[in-house]
Amino acid sequence: MSEYFSWIKDTFYYSLIYDDRYKYIFIGLKNTILIALFAVILGVVIGILVALIRNYYDNNKKLIILNFISKSYVNIIRGTPVILQLMIIYYVIFKSVDINILFVGIIAFGINSGAYVSEIIRAGINSIDKGQMEAGYSLGLKYGQVMRFIVLPQAIRNILPALGNEFITLLKETSVGAYIGIIELTKASDIIASRTYDYFFPLIIIAIIYLIMTLGLTKLVNLLERKLDNVNY
Repeated sequence: MSEYFSWIKDTFYYSLIYDDRYKYIFIGLKNTILIALFAVILGVVIGILVALIRNYYDNNKKLIILNFISKSYVNIIRGTPVILQLMIIYYVIFKSVDINILFVGIIAFGINSGAYVSEIIRAGINSIDKGQMEAGYSLGLKYGQVMRFIVLPQAIRNILPALGNEFITLLKETSVGAYIGIIELTKASDIIASRTYDYFFPLIIIAIIYLIMTLGLTKLVNLLERKLDNVNY
């Protein structure tokens, strides 16, 4: 038994402590959080714009070209793997441009998330009774005002669980950033293991970190749900 604990201690030391290898995990954690955070913001902005364009077209049959572009964007992004999109953006679009690799990751994951967020928001908007929009129009409000003050607040409450799941998925999807050289959490474990030839502790610790972050996000979403349930519209 003592030999077993001694092996664990030595393996842990040479995997993480020796030569300050734990710093790779901190770097990977920082990059993962940065990419996920800004990609979420970009995804929400794109998602709202695309959802509003498609909803406006459905209600008024205007913005035909923008609706076509938005619909094509959603179909293309949802129909291709995120890793392929990431590689196209990095190796094709930004091939000859000197750009920060984290910025590439933010753009790629933000564009990917935007397509899914747009469909979630559109579903939330469609779940609101059409009488709500008609009531807004009867009060003299314009389409944008009706959406901002009447429809979207109710829609967000309905789609919050789905949005939360999308954000959690995005956080985990950042792991594919390693394919273009981004040092995120999974890449950090791979760098450490390449020096020690032992994947046990690097992978276990990375898995625990992901688990803590996803559970934390889940609790945050549940807290927001409970608060919104107490809001009356």
